[in-house]
Order: sequence, then structure tokens, then C-alpha cells
Amino acid sequence: MARVALRVEYIGTQFHGWQAQSSGVDTIQDYLEKALSQVANHPVQVTCAGRTDSGVHATHQIVHFDTVAKRPEKAWIFGSNAHLPDSIAVVWSGYVDADFNARFSATARRYCYYIRNSRIRSAVDDQTITRDHRPLDAGAMHLAAQFLLGENDFSSFRASHCQSRTPMRNVTAIDVSRVEDLIKIDITANAFLHHMVRNIAGALMDVGAGIKAPTWVAELLELRDRNQGSITASPNGLFLVGVTYPPAFGVPSGPAMPMFDR
Repeated sequence: MARVALRVEYIGTQFHGWQAQSSGVDTIQDYLEKALSQVANHPVQVTCAGRTDSGVHATHQIVHFDTVAKRPEKAWIFGSNAHLPDSIAVVWSGYVDADFNARFSATARRYCYYIRNSRIRSAVDDQTITRDHRPLDAGAMHLAAQFLLGENDFSSFRASHCQSRTPMRNVTAIDVSRVEDLIKIDITANAFLHHMVRNIAGALMDVGAGIKAPTWVAELLELRDRNQGSITASPNGLFLVGVTYPPAFGVPSGPAMPMFDR
């Protein structure tokens, strides 16, 4: 039995999230497992680094699976892609030690949330980038974001149905920047709660619009009450761009930015 790791990218717009569901709706995990099973010639189950929500995208999702099939590494890439829809692609593969786990071996995850700050809709990117028509102050958003650094109780930024046993997360970096009409929220943490990035993005956009002061984010963090926060921002615009592992595993950590951010 060998263990294989993959780096996968996808546009999540047409899928009901990463995780396979009993209801039979289209998920990324379902499509990937079916494609890998074709290549391996036996049923394959995958474990991912981060279970992204419906509509969320990834340029650097890491998965692992076990197989008795003996295939060259490139076969897992090209063979799987031959059976995958255009919106999902395997872009790297490698054999890894049996103790590697895509989820539990990860030491950090990195997400980027992209906002097209314009009153005019786009025919090109409105499926992958959030649009906010309000004039946003990226500087104020960046200042507010710095209150989230460190290990904190993120109850004010977790979904009500989040299944994590603890609301504690350690945000090691967060940056808000602007290039013309494109605003990027770039955040790295040891792990994320359900809807955590989207709830942070919603709060920061209200700060950028002048509805809230930057210090309000610090107050919200201390309240530990999701009901006091802003709306959950749209999944459009959220990309998983990096997952960090100990170098000994030989798994690429990223980041892999979307093409429009390179």
C-alpha cells in the first residue's frame, strides 16, 4: 500500500463544496475520487487539507490517498485530469511517507479573499471575485485586520453550525492591499473555523465602507458573539492558496496565487 499526495485546484462555483454528501449533489471530492478510482482501478478515498464551502475556490488544495496500484507520479496527474471536468485539475503528485496526512500534518493554511470594488458588474470575474459597490478604504481595512493577529477566541467569526471543538485559532499573518479596483485580504492561520474567513471579510468590508471604525473589529473579537458581527461575505472571491507542511514530507506549501494575482 502506497500513499500519494496531490495538489488540486478548482473553481468551486458549480459545486456544493468539497465534501461528499449523502444527498448526491455534485461535490469536488466526489469527482476527484471517481477520477482517481479510474486511474487506480480500485475505489479511492481522499483526505484533504481543508474542506472548502460551496462556491469557494482553491489553487493549492492538498489531498492524500492510499493505493495498491503502481503508477508513475505523472499518471495520477494526467490520468485523473482526463476524467475530471474543466473546473477541477490535479497539478502535482508525489509519493509520500505513510505518516503524512493532508489534514493533520498541515501546520498552516493560507486563504485570499478578492473583492472587486466597483459599481459596475463584470461579465468576466463575477463568478470568482466578490463585488462590493461601496467605496472601500483598504487602509482602514488593513488597520482593522491587525487586531485579529495572534491566538484568539474567534467565536464572533465562526458559523453557528461550526463543528470545531474549540473557537481558538492562531492568525499569524493578515494583510489587506489594493491594486486599482481589486482589494485582497490575505490571511494565514494554523487552521480556520467554518465561515471564519468569510465572516472576517464581511466585517472588514463594513470597516472599509465607513460603517464601522477599525477598532470595532477588536471589540467584536472580545464580544465572542457571532450575532454582533457583519453578514457572511459571499463565497465568490475566496481561494485556498497555500497549505504549509514540515519540509521533510516534500509536499509543496505554496502559495499558488490565481492567475489574475500573479
